[in-house]
Amino acid sequence: MYDEKVYSQINDIAKELKDDCLKFVQKLIQTPSISGDEFKLTEVLIAEMEKLGYDDVSRDKYGNVIGIIKGDEEGPTIMYNSHMDHVDPGDPNNWEGYDPYGGKIDVCECDNADRTVKEMVECIHGRGASDVKSGHGFQIYAGAILLKLREQGVKLKGNFMYTGVVHEESGQNGGTRRLIKETFPERGLDFDAMVSSEATSLNLYLGHRGRIEYLITVYGRTSHGSCPQNGINAIYKAIPVIEKIRTEVIPNLPKDPDGEVEQASISLNIIECSPGALSIVPDQCFLSYDRRTMIGETEDSAMKILQKVLDDIAAEDPEFKADIQVKPCIDTCYTGEVMEGYKFTEAWKIKKDHPFTQACSKALENVGQPVKYGYWSFATDAAVTAGHYRKPTIGYSAMQEQFAHTPYDKCRTDFIEKAMAGNASIFLSASEMKKEEFTALDF
Repeated sequence: MYDEKVYSQINDIAKELKDDCLKFVQKLIQTPSISGDEFKLTEVLIAEMEKLGYDDVSRDKYGNVIGIIKGDEEGPTIMYNSHMDHVDPGDPNNWEGYDPYGGKIDVCECDNADRTVKEMVECIHGRGASDVKSGHGFQIYAGAILLKLREQGVKLKGNFMYTGVVHEESGQNGGTRRLIKETFPERGLDFDAMVSSEATSLNLYLGHRGRIEYLITVYGRTSHGSCPQNGINAIYKAIPVIEKIRTEVIPNLPKDPDGEVEQASISLNIIECSPGALSIVPDQCFLSYDRRTMIGETEDSAMKILQKVLDDIAAEDPEFKADIQVKPCIDTCYTGEVMEGYKFTEAWKIKKDHPFTQACSKALENVGQPVKYGYWSFATDAAVTAGHYRKPTIGYSAMQEQFAHTPYDKCRTDFIEKAMAGNASIFLSASEMKKEEFTALDF
């Protein structure tokens, strides 16, 4: 058992390393890494871990980065996961004077952890500050805390593993899926539990809904735009589809029986048509739907609800033709590797009484942090570890969900210091668990 002195040291070391961690996060924000263009960021990540003294630092064929701190004694491997890609910053004029790639640190107004009060606090700004450049910083520097403890004679159990993954934002969780399915077996690696850096406001997050992107294609027939009566306008044929989903499907989507995760949802996010020329009546209309699913729903079961809409309209309109599919996803990695899949993410939960959840809760208490629980609105790579592989998984992060993908992208620096300490403490607490306590998730 690690004694109270060790946990007290964690907070002291976090305070000591805070400035170095913030400079590192600044470098990360100043290094653009849109999906498929993460190479320069990997160079920064690898250099930092080598400087800090990680025992093993490497990159796989897809461009994922792995950093390992090996324990002095046998024990579990706890994986800390952050995605390296970020979304486009959009119009720089919306950033209220901040450079999206500036990494500026200043005192500004920001929410407290519960979003009940606005406070004037120090924050770091820029694209990815909340999704998830700060996450790389406090996870890698949690490892730095462990290395400092090791220098002071603390015997570490098990292995601390950091993974920076490609292509999370593109929708198929391709980097994490290939890392676990291919890279780990090839290198003789495995893990017992995972900690995600996705935004949680220093709470422990226990799950999220699944995500599926559906493409509905409604068919018509072209004609000259001057004689629309000679064609069948696919856009007009798509209108009943949009209305039926809005008025009949959305109100009846399933809810979480425990009332913990948000209700399932569906959102029409993209409408396109073909041929897409001014003088041609379109013969195809494409509707892209973002469907958030509950545990127990599958691609097929969720699709059947939408297929019924199409079937009902076809029964009333002999000219109506349409089909539906899960949108395919082809991601080209910066290494040249191509990842083919589908826009699909699993739903998952971990129970509050799961031994790993309890170990994480105890860890936060050990470094003087309150323990509160939550669930993400959005989907994360935790869907792979927890939803697909059923490995114990937790979200714990300094970042705040409301700033992700916005021009107000920022992270509180006081939260970054706390997350460094909290993540290091989680490793120590989880490393004392017995192998049989890392039970598969049951939901």
